[in-house]
Amino acid sequence: MAALPIDTAKFTGIICAVAPTPRVANRETGQLRVDRETGQTLYQVGLCLMAGTTAEVVNVSVPGEPTGVQNGAPVQVRDLYATPWENEGRHGIAFRAAEIKPLTAPSSSSSASARKGAGE
Repeated sequence: MAALPIDTAKFTGIICAVAPTPRVANRETGQLRVDRETGQTLYQVGLCLMAGTTAEVVNVSVPGEPTGVQNGAPVQVRDLYATPWENEGRHGIAFRAAEIKPLTAPSSSSSASARKGAGE
């Protein structure tokens, strides 16, 4: 089945719910999964996708370690895809992104000027 693109602009927020962990290919040997195209280790990140009054937590695979992504922090997701799968009577949806990174925090100078304007 084909991967279906997800428009992340439609979400009111995306939060890291589970910090990035490497995906394991073989539990006995500890061998990690790697991306077929880039050769990078695949990581799994639990993301809380919020839209209006609903929220879902989904596990998303991403090639390479998403640096700076922490529990509870808002993140940006680039090229998110959902792929339906079925294997031996089990089925589900696999989520994959090209990149997951923290949202840019406001600079300290802009927050200082905001305090100054508030009568500090």
